[in-house]
Amino acid sequence: MSPLAAAPAKLGFSPTDESTTERNHWSIRDPSNPEADESKLIGQSPVMQKLLSVIGRVAPNDSSVLITGATGTGKELVARAIHDQSPRRDGRFVDVNCSAIPETLIEAELFGHQRGSFTGALANNCGLFEKASGGTLFLDEIDALNLSAQAKLLRVLQERTVRRIGARTNIAVDVRVISATNCDLAQEVAAGRFRPDLYYRLRVLPLHLPELCTRGNDIELLIAYFLRLKAEHQGVAQRRFTPEAMRALTEYPWPGNVRELENAVAYALAIGTEEQLGLADLPMEISTNRTPPAATDFRDVLQAYMNETVPLAEIEKRYILSVLQQFGGNQVRAAAALGIDRSKLYRRLKQYGVMAVRFLQEEQDGLQLRTWSADQ
Repeated sequence: MSPLAAAPAKLGFSPTDESTTERNHWSIRDPSNPEADESKLIGQSPVMQKLLSVIGRVAPNDSSVLITGATGTGKELVARAIHDQSPRRDGRFVDVNCSAIPETLIEAELFGHQRGSFTGALANNCGLFEKASGGTLFLDEIDALNLSAQAKLLRVLQERTVRRIGARTNIAVDVRVISATNCDLAQEVAAGRFRPDLYYRLRVLPLHLPELCTRGNDIELLIAYFLRLKAEHQGVAQRRFTPEAMRALTEYPWPGNVRELENAVAYALAIGTEEQLGLADLPMEISTNRTPPAATDFRDVLQAYMNETVPLAEIEKRYILSVLQQFGGNQVRAAAALGIDRSKLYRRLKQYGVMAVRFLQEEQDGLQLRTWSADQ
């Protein structure tokens, strides 16, 4: 469950050694293994303390949990933390990436199949619901399920039984379902791409995760953690960033959240040759990022434009970045305030070198107001 274990970082948990049976799209952690891990959330900011409190209240309840948040905020690791603090902690935690399973195989993977039920079904196979019985099934990117699979998932949640493809009898399962998405499921329901009855069945206990740009000094804590963990894994002396590099890291908006931060630290460690890692060792989008100017600075820029010493494109750039900073890096709100389309804002930010990752869809305010939100 560590951000630097076999899978990429999600939120910033303590290092662990997981025992899993891994495939391309799912994995199982068996608690009977003596190396089973304990989650520890890294962060002292108010939003993270609120998140810890919410996890503690949600975990003992056996109802379904829907975790929302931008990519890289740690939805999978929060799901594991809920499992580890729940009465099901001694059962298996089965992690499924719904978007990675081919649409023609999703039902066979989740519910199992009988030999000969379709081409390639050479033996009876239990599905992931059966494998997770007694524990927790985590359905990541739940929005990727097609409508047929959604209907069957709803039936399983209602009846607590599964029927393998090609079978005639049902099999009882005892599973807590935690699902996650980085899109607005309410909009998917409105568009007819997600079943409303399944949406409300999954969203008994909604939980929204904060973005890294709202976590204040947690960025410095996570940087220190990643530097220490990398040094321990490689058996070398721990390195550190120069004050200038640290300033660039803490001022960057982190659209890719903790995963992007971990990757940036790993990049600097690979590129840098000195004990101290400098600004030149950071990824370009971070090293070239500039904090939007204060109001007085912006007036100076406008005056410079009037004096024909600053081009209009620079005025536009400064203004867009200042609005983005005003809304804490939230592109949806910034685009609305600027009166432009989100895709246009994304293209501008990419042009400015503020981000080098793909556009990340933000949660809309209407959904957040009715969720367990750590940033409310």
